[in-house]
Amino acid sequence: MSNKAVISCCVAMSPFILGGCNPAAKEKKVPAKPNVVLIYIDDLGFGDVSCNGATKVSTPNVDRIAAEGIRFSNGHASSATCTPSRFSMLTGQYAFRQQGTGIAPGDASLIIDPERITIADIFQKAGYKTGVVGKWHLGLGGQEGPDWNGDIYPGPRELGFDYSFLIPATGDRVPCVYVENQRVVGLDPNDPIQVSFEEKIGNEPTGKDHPELLKQMWSHGHNFTIINGISRIGYMSGGKAARWVDEDMADMITGKALNFIEQHQKEPFFLYFSTHDIHVPRVPHSRFAGKSGLGYRGDAILQMDWCVGQVLDKLEQLGLKENTVVIFSSDNGPVLDDGYVDEAVTKLNGHNPSGPLRGGKYSAFDAGTRVPFLISWPGIIKPGVSETLVSQVDFMASFAHMLNVPLEESDAPDSFNTLDAFLGKSGKDRDHLIEHAGALSVIKGEWKYIEPKNGPRISKNTNIEMGNDPEPQLYNLKDDIGEIRNLAAGNPEKVKELASILQEIRDRGRSRQ
Repeated sequence: MSNKAVISCCVAMSPFILGGCNPAAKEKKVPAKPNVVLIYIDDLGFGDVSCNGATKVSTPNVDRIAAEGIRFSNGHASSATCTPSRFSMLTGQYAFRQQGTGIAPGDASLIIDPERITIADIFQKAGYKTGVVGKWHLGLGGQEGPDWNGDIYPGPRELGFDYSFLIPATGDRVPCVYVENQRVVGLDPNDPIQVSFEEKIGNEPTGKDHPELLKQMWSHGHNFTIINGISRIGYMSGGKAARWVDEDMADMITGKALNFIEQHQKEPFFLYFSTHDIHVPRVPHSRFAGKSGLGYRGDAILQMDWCVGQVLDKLEQLGLKENTVVIFSSDNGPVLDDGYVDEAVTKLNGHNPSGPLRGGKYSAFDAGTRVPFLISWPGIIKPGVSETLVSQVDFMASFAHMLNVPLEESDAPDSFNTLDAFLGKSGKDRDHLIEHAGALSVIKGEWKYIEPKNGPRISKNTNIEMGNDPEPQLYNLKDDIGEIRNLAAGNPEKVKELASILQEIRDRGRSRQ
């Protein structure tokens, strides 16, 4: 019997009553199955939202979540890049344990084994309707990859999602089409899609050969087939009727998210809403273009905040706010020039996307994984700020506990039940946390150790400090949140202790007992 079948047999259907953090909430009888909306932003830095101190750009809707819930100042994605963060969040397993979980090409096959238990399975087996809307970037299809002109499976449906509306990979990778419930949306069968990341196909112009056709110039790596005036990573031909318009993307996926909420308002639901913003190419709708004063990246932040506000407003309009857990976070830290000349660097205007942290996307320093991390549940979670160390990899075990869904020993091997921390009932830190970039690092208490790794100190393309060093690095995050002073030489025992923890986690293949 597969693990999924075991969970189906073992789900405990008894309701739970959960007390909040204030006297009034403790007396409140909470429904057994609150809705859960997980809003997952792309490439949003710790310092990119005003509730975390940004002053050059305002995010009032994100701030609404912070004002009504907990703002974690030490909340982490598990990786400094997108595909591995999403893999670990959905499976409860660190992505570094599985080969093939690096940044996935647009035609990658499904990275998550359909037999593996995911967070969507947890909710589904507890009686929820489950949906994923927006960026996917975990591959689709079997060993040969997706059939863009037919049924595309396995995919989200085989991982526990009842409904899906996807940007298959990223906005800067072909194919530039939406996939809804296993089919490309609006595909003309007489104009089949072809995709290649190895050799040129078709005769459509590329950014490299025809820069005069571009409305946004590439800076590095994004100079292949031109779609909607923007050259992408990879080659694509066909599917012209199905191709997205970048300026309409936020409206499109937000509309699908709102439709899902409306359709399932009478039953418990789990929605994983994964925005494209603020990933490249940053091509905001005309409502937001030029409004931030920080170039297209700043405009994309405004657009992202609008998307968040639409979801919050819909929950209020339908009377669902009091019975919905809203989680807001990002898949990794910030990057400015990530392949296009879009004013992100030239119009930064004093904005600091990483806040007080060092590094950014791709980096082993903390700005790579310490991201905006907010959770609200009106009447249950007492508003405030928490310094507790928390991680997205723990969503799976925590919600399994909340819903009385037992996990087998092989399930979610790196996910801990930190529900009390997520709900503000405990300030107890996670015992330790592994961060994954080019190098691995471990955080325990106030200490962070980065393993030795050869490689560039600064990325040539993105100008981000990568955290690579052939010598061990040790930082006291309490005294030095910017990771400026490497204390490894003066603390050999602490280095040995943390290096031993990291090696043990590697060797055991799991961290959950």
